[in-house]
Parts: sequence; C-alpha cells; structure tokens
Amino acid sequence: MKTNNVKDNKLSYVEGLSSIFLNLLLFGLKYWAGVVSGSIAIIADAWHTLSDSLSSVFVLIGARVSAKPPDKNHPFGHGRAELVTAVLIGSFLAFVAYEFGRESISKLAQGERAHFGMIAIIVTIISIIIKESMAQFAFWAYRQTGFRSLRADGWHHRTDALSSMLVLLGILLGRFFWWIDAVLGLLIGLLIAYSAYEIIRDAVDPLLGQIPDAQTMSDIIDVCNKHSDERLRAHHFHFHEYGNHLEATFHLVFPEQFSLQQAHDLANRIETDLRDNFNIEATIHMEPNGAEKDFRPERQKIL
Repeated sequence: MKTNNVKDNKLSYVEGLSSIFLNLLLFGLKYWAGVVSGSIAIIADAWHTLSDSLSSVFVLIGARVSAKPPDKNHPFGHGRAELVTAVLIGSFLAFVAYEFGRESISKLAQGERAHFGMIAIIVTIISIIIKESMAQFAFWAYRQTGFRSLRADGWHHRTDALSSMLVLLGILLGRFFWWIDAVLGLLIGLLIAYSAYEIIRDAVDPLLGQIPDAQTMSDIIDVCNKHSDERLRAHHFHFHEYGNHLEATFHLVFPEQFSLQQAHDLANRIETDLRDNFNIEATIHMEPNGAEKDFRPERQKIL
C-alpha cells in the first residue's frame, strides 16, 4: 500500500487545478458549438465537462482532508475522506446521466433534428484530444499516489472523451438520420451511468468492508514466518482500510515453549516490519499452541 505524503498530495492538487481550468475552457467551447448547431448531444457533453470541474474540486478537497494527521476525534487519520470524495464524484455522474437521458427522450418525442457544421466538428475533435490526455494524466497520478479519487477523476475524463467520440459519430451521420443526435444523447447517458456505478462501487466496498486481496494476506503471513524459526499460524483477521493505510488485527499462535516476553518481542518485530514495509498498522493477539481450537470460523470478519 502507498503512503500518503506531501508529494502525493501536491500531485493531486496539480491534477485537480489543471482539470478545473481545462474543463471550464472546454465547457465554453462545447456549449457554444451546441447552441450554434442545436445539438442536445453536444450541449449535454458540455455539461458533462462542467461536472468534471466539480469532481476536480472534490479531488482537491479529498486530498487536503485525507492529508490531515490523526487527532482526538479521528485516531486513525482522515484517509477515508478520499473514499467519500470518490462517492460524491460518482453521485454527480449519476445525476448528469439522468439529465442526459431525460433531455434525449424529450428531443426524440418532439422529432428535433440537429444542424451540425464545421465548428461542431473542430470543437469535438479538440475535446477528444484534451480529455483523453487529462484522463491519462489522472490515471498516472493515481498509480503514483494510490488515491481513488484521482482514478475516479480519470474515468470521468475518459467518459467525457468517449462521449465526445459518440458526438463526432453523430455529426458525421446526422445528415442521414434525424434522430441520431437524441439517440447518442441516450447512449452518453448510459455510458456515464455505468461509470458512476463503477466509481461508487469501488469506493463503497472498502467503506463497508471487503475481503482483502490474496497478496496482502500472503505478505502478512510471510512477515510473521520470517521473524521466527518456528512456523507461526495466523488467523482471525480483521482489516480496516483508512485511505492509504491499513489497520489489521489478527491472532498469532506461538509455540508452547515461548515465554510471554519472547512472544511479546517477536510480535513487536512483526508489527514494526508490517508498518515500515507495507504501511499496515497491526495489532497482534498472542495465543499458545492449541488455543485456536476455541476459535469459531463464523467469527472471521473483514471490517
């Protein structure tokens, strides 16, 4: 797991501020092109771009709040603020998808046709290039920091680029099918709705609690065993994810010949190793050999 440091938060600020500026610029261009051509798809795409600016604001807020150190009321830090930020971004996407669908159905019912020109084509191509570049930067920043809100913002940019590609297709086919603009508006709405679902699901799972990945479990067990010549058995794992660090509690079975002091010292070494190398804050319950027979499997929970 990645640590939450000053460099990571600075990268989030750079991504967020650049997104706000470029999205406001693209919103103005798209809205103007949409009004000129009478295209609901282009106007909807413009509002989608504006919503990207709002999501970028949430990225900045999430990065700032999650960087705050633990305090009296939040002893585990503020890392989950970043997950809440991703939920808010997904919620805004869901609202935008609903609006696109509603406007597109209305245009179909009224039989309205869009009148595209060279302005619409140029603006749409510019939007595709800029938005995909912004998505690539956001995904790169996510890989550097591990911030889910950056990944969510990247998908927001990506869906905007894809919706602009659909708009461009509609412009090219608009002269043959009067209904293409409204239908593409519906497709854009569905695309954004799916993205909203993915973003909210990815953020809600760790908030509610989910089974840790196999690699994390393997790492913890390997750390336990490398500090002792005796094979140690770990069980009864509980995990709590707080943004960029993990709180873990588990039972560890020690050989009967170990004294309490030996078990305590070994547990301390394991906890330090997990903290320094995996950013896992572990609390170990020490058990003598044979005590795990009292453990009930149904109590195994991942929190």
